[in-house]
Amino acid sequence: MKKQNLPKKHVAQRTCVGCREVLSKRELIRVVRTSEGILVDQTGKLNGRGAYIHARNECWERALKGSLAKALKVVLSEQDKTYLRNFIKNLPENDLKMQ
Repeated sequence: MKKQNLPKKHVAQRTCVGCREVLSKRELIRVVRTSEGILVDQTGKLNGRGAYIHARNECWERALKGSLAKALKVVLSEQDKTYLRNFIKNLPENDLKMQ
């Protein structure tokens, strides 16, 4: 009897708004625009318009220059930018190294 070829499981792909690299959704950090403002979505399940960014400083800096605001269709306030910069500073250093 022959073995059946099982279909491969679908892996959701997302694009980093900093460097435009396409990776699996789980490898990126989601930032979401909600009615309360801009939040980092650690669960990936918050309602709102989202964008994805690598856990690398250069991607975050490039994203904060404009591509993140464009992806979220919002103007980022200084308070939002400060919140996001503080988030990236608190990530473990091993997540920030080049891959």
